[in-house]
Amino acid sequence: MQRLNTPLLLLSLWACSPGIKQSTRTATASDSSPAANDDTGAQPADDTDTGQAVDTGTGPEANDTGGDTTPPDPPTKSPKRGLAYDLTDPADFGAISPGVSWWYNWYFTTSAEPGLDTANDLEFIPMLWGYNVESDYVALETWLLSHPEVNDVLVMNEPNLVDQANITPQDAVSHWLRYEEFQAEMLATHGRSIRLIGPAMTWGTMVDYADPVDWLDAFYVAFNASEGRNPTIDALGFHWYDYGLSDQLARLEGYGKSFWVTEMANWHTEPGWTIDTPEKQLETMQDMVAVCEGREDVERYAWFIGRWDPDPHHTSIFGATPGELTALGAAYLDQPW
Repeated sequence: MQRLNTPLLLLSLWACSPGIKQSTRTATASDSSPAANDDTGAQPADDTDTGQAVDTGTGPEANDTGGDTTPPDPPTKSPKRGLAYDLTDPADFGAISPGVSWWYNWYFTTSAEPGLDTANDLEFIPMLWGYNVESDYVALETWLLSHPEVNDVLVMNEPNLVDQANITPQDAVSHWLRYEEFQAEMLATHGRSIRLIGPAMTWGTMVDYADPVDWLDAFYVAFNASEGRNPTIDALGFHWYDYGLSDQLARLEGYGKSFWVTEMANWHTEPGWTIDTPEKQLETMQDMVAVCEGREDVERYAWFIGRWDPDPHHTSIFGATPGELTALGAAYLDQPW
């Protein structure tokens, strides 16, 4: 599918197909076997990438403190907790700022009013969704240079879903090489160490690659065949809309990467387990947050979604009025960390 230029269109395509997602997830939510224990070619945890070295800090400028040795103030909210939503309204920023630290909108820039992020202590993380043209990389470079505090880029949104990025493991090699080239250019030209977060995997609809482990295994094989090394992946992305998040992350541990769970909610529809009330969604949100906060290998996570009308799964953080939190939204901000 050709890349759409409007984040809201991407979101509507994803949101309108819960039945497709559900068909594979229901059958696999209880599979807790780590990928490393499957004879699938998953990379072992001690595997060392030989691609572009990445400093996970904020570049050389981060080491220059100007002689100020005062330790930074401790965080007042979870540094992990985020929101998957095209956040633009100042009232919405103010409503979630006490408990949310970051957001993204499936795009590489934000149309939010400049300064809202800083004023509300929220960090925007850009995304290269897939099939990006060269002008996208130029725009991302410009944006990153104006935001020296941001050092992560999300890449390749759900490649094994045919109504999302829809990129085979073999075709993904050339895309990933361009990501690595951008990463190297930012370091060489600007002294910026940019981390590649992705691909954002889920249970998908691509023939032979519905299982994220199958897609990733094939991607590693194809990349090694082409380049003689592993791809530079600084953290794996993952999306989950069912019970059993911990089991799903366990299946991906064999790649030896940390995780960003960049979309999560529960859309389960099996009789007896259906999420059909706000209370049931709130309960599953609490479980998912506990998993993400409790695992050291989960760097960040983001709830899906900010505002959705109609909202068949009761996942909205915001009410109809700007700045209004739903009961779920208020609880999301207050979860322990």
